[in-house]
Amino acid sequence: MATRKKKDAAATPAKVSKAQALRDKDVAGLQTEIKDLQKAHFGLRMQKATQQLSNTSTLRVTRRDIARAKTILAQKQQQETQAAK
Repeated sequence: MATRKKKDAAATPAKVSKAQALRDKDVAGLQTEIKDLQKAHFGLRMQKATQQLSNTSTLRVTRRDIARAKTILAQKQQQETQAAK
């Protein structure tokens, strides 16, 4: 019986570069990025509702990008408040 290869626990390079690109932005840049992603996600949801969206996986990708950006924004804000103390 063939054994399956286990996935490496490390993040894939594509995810690392997305996160790194977001970490390089400042707080204002992250906030505009989140707003842009939310607008794009809304448009995708409308396309899905009207049966115009052919690739529904883009909804998941956009939702995860929003979560990634919000997480990094929260981390940056927490670092700023700790630095201010």
